[in-house]
Amino acid sequence: MNVKLPLILALGSLPAAMAGPIAYAICQTGCNVLAGSCYAAAGFTFGTVAAPAAPPMIVACNAGLGTCMAACAATALLAPIP
Repeated sequence: MNVKLPLILALGSLPAAMAGPIAYAICQTGCNVLAGSCYAAAGFTFGTVAAPAAPPMIVACNAGLGTCMAACAATALLAPIP
């Protein structure tokens, strides 16, 4: 009996692999590094500025961080592994 054909059919029916949590974590790390650089350019330390007292530059950094994180969720969690 040829075992290869059922094995090929079984493996072929599996869903495509996704990049998943590791790619998402790497992407988020990149976003946080960019946000930290943005804060440093504005003369602040990332994670130490209270939202109500944030100057416009910090608000812009936070908006950029949110956009970057959203892009990570839209791509890194859904992208197939090459």
